[in-house]
Amino acid sequence: MSSILFSRYLGASHNEGPFERLLRLFQELLLYNSGDVAEALDWMNQLDREYDLTDDNYGMGDFIEDLKRRGYIKESGANGRFTISSKMEQVIRKSALEEIFGKLRRSGPGEHHTDFTGKGDESLPELKPYEFGDSTDRIALTESMRNAQMRWGIDDSFWVNDDLVVQESSSKMSTATVLMIDISHSMILYGEDRITPAKKVALALAEFIRSRYPKDTLDILVFGNDAWQISLKELPYLEVGPFHTNTVAGLQLAQDLLRKKRNHNKQIFMITDGKPSCLKELGGYYKNSFGLDRKIVNKTLNEAIKCRRNHIQVTTFMLATDPYLKQFIHEFTDSCKGKAFYSGLDKLGSFVIHDYTRNKRKNR
Repeated sequence: MSSILFSRYLGASHNEGPFERLLRLFQELLLYNSGDVAEALDWMNQLDREYDLTDDNYGMGDFIEDLKRRGYIKESGANGRFTISSKMEQVIRKSALEEIFGKLRRSGPGEHHTDFTGKGDESLPELKPYEFGDSTDRIALTESMRNAQMRWGIDDSFWVNDDLVVQESSSKMSTATVLMIDISHSMILYGEDRITPAKKVALALAEFIRSRYPKDTLDILVFGNDAWQISLKELPYLEVGPFHTNTVAGLQLAQDLLRKKRNHNKQIFMITDGKPSCLKELGGYYKNSFGLDRKIVNKTLNEAIKCRRNHIQVTTFMLATDPYLKQFIHEFTDSCKGKAFYSGLDKLGSFVIHDYTRNKRKNR
C-alpha cells in the first residue's frame, strides 16, 4: 500500500538565501527614500542591530559586497557615493509588478477579465451564430458541418446561413495611457506615506505594459503647483514637495500628451489624495487649501468635460475618504463620464492593473 508523508509547510521564502531576503528589504527602502542608497543601507544596519537580520555566516558587509559584485549598485563620482544601477531599477519594476499582479491573481478577477465579445484578434472557445459582416475565416467548419448534417441529413451536402457558427473573439486595442501622480505635500501628511505605493503602482504598470503590451504607450507625469512629465528612470527617485495640488495643470498636460498619440484607446489614470487647491495664472499662482474653492473646482471640471469630448477615459484613484472630497470626485467623474475608486493603500495596485486590463478589451 502506498503512503503519503506529510511535513510542515515552511513557505516559499524558506528557500531564499540571505542575500535574496535582504535584497527585498533593500528594494522597499529604496522606494521609500527615493533611491538614496547610503540612507537605505544605514537603515538596514539599524534594523540589523535591532532585529538580527544577519548572522555570523552572512553579515551586512557581505550583503553590500554582493550588491556591488552582482551589479545592483555602483560607485559614482570621486566621493565614491553609491547609486543604484539600471539592473537594480529593472529589478524594482519587476518586483513591484510581481507584488501587485500577485495580489490581483489572488483577488479573483484574473489577468484579462472582459465583459465583451465580438470581432477581434484573439480566439475564444465560445461559438455564436453567423451574422452578416462576420469574417469568413472565423467560421467553425466542424461545428457548422455538424449543424448541416443534423438539419438535412448526412447525404445532403448543402449549407444555409442558419447552419453556420463562428468562433467568438476578443479585440485587444492599442492603448495610450497617461499616469498622473499627485506629489503635493498631503501625500505624506499626518505621518501616512501615500507616495511610495503610488510609485510602486507606476513601476508595476510600466513593467506590465512593457512586457505584455509592447505596442501600448505609457507616459507618467506628476503634479503639484505645476505639472511636468517624468521618465520611467526618474520614478524611483520621486519625492513629494511642499506643493499644493494643481489638478488642472495635470489634466492639461495629460491631454497634450495623448493628443500626439495615434492609439485607438486613450486614458488617464489619476492617483491623488486630495482636492485641487491651486491654479497657475499670469500673475503667479492662485491657491486655497481651505475647503473646495469654487474657482479652482470649476476650472478642474472644465478640463474633465474636455477629456470627455476628446473621448479620453479618466479613472481616478482617490486615497482619501473624506465625505466632501468624495462629493467632489463624484462631481468630477460625472463631468468626464469616467470612473472613480476610493481605495486603501494596500488595494491601489490591484485596482489599477485590473482597470487597465478591463479597458484593453473593446467591441469593434
